[in-house]
Amino acid sequence: MKQEQLNETVAFLKAVGITQPSIGIVLGTGLGKLVDEISIEKEIAYSEIPNFPQATVEFHSGKLIYGEFSGKKVLVMAGRFHMYEGYNLWEVTYGIRTMHALGIQQLLVSNAAGAINLTYQKGDLMLIEDHLNLQGGSPIAFKGANTFGPIFTDMLVPYSKEINQKIKTIATAENIQLHEGVYASVVGPQLETRAEYRMLQILEVDAVGMSTVPEVIVAKQLNVPCAAISVLTDECDPKNLQPVDIAEIIAIAGKAEPKLIRIFKELVKII
Repeated sequence: MKQEQLNETVAFLKAVGITQPSIGIVLGTGLGKLVDEISIEKEIAYSEIPNFPQATVEFHSGKLIYGEFSGKKVLVMAGRFHMYEGYNLWEVTYGIRTMHALGIQQLLVSNAAGAINLTYQKGDLMLIEDHLNLQGGSPIAFKGANTFGPIFTDMLVPYSKEINQKIKTIATAENIQLHEGVYASVVGPQLETRAEYRMLQILEVDAVGMSTVPEVIVAKQLNVPCAAISVLTDECDPKNLQPVDIAEIIAIAGKAEPKLIRIFKELVKII
């Protein structure tokens, strides 16, 4: 049934002209401006795509965008899906499976995250080097998952060392401060308590968010090399915790976004 759903989705997208994208990109909260840099050939609302989930978060646009970016054909998810929207993990990662079936060779992911590492500041970027899955489930734990790839997927190196090294080199050349650390993915949508932030510090987490990890697990099952960058939008100090202002988080993501775009722009040229 799942394979049939996916086949229908892919057939529709091929029929409307989305063919052979080489790189898939997932844009996180407040990070939609990269689309302005793309020479767009096709732009399709998720609501028009058979079997595709709908983005319900107000700051996620909910469009699949196909075109040329830095000389490569890219397929961009402007808006992603989260467990906190009521989706299961198959639905959360449906876009990744769709992009893979359409032919992407690499996956680039972005997200907005809270800084657990207190040496990091709002507006900084963090290259994800490893992660903790604290969502209580797996996107490859379902009946028939082995038809898509190995279910005992090796997570020794979830993020491509080769792509990560290229990103670090670009950040240095562009004079962009880029931290490297461990990202923890939680369900949300509520923000963490002080006790939960203390727990994450004990677990040596550097940033926390509500996405990315399911997509990366699926990319690993499908053998698609991937990299992910977090834009750090708030500082999570349990000893000095302030009420969260979502509008401020979106604004900080927007201010930091040009740095992320510069990195992705140079990266796509060389991967």
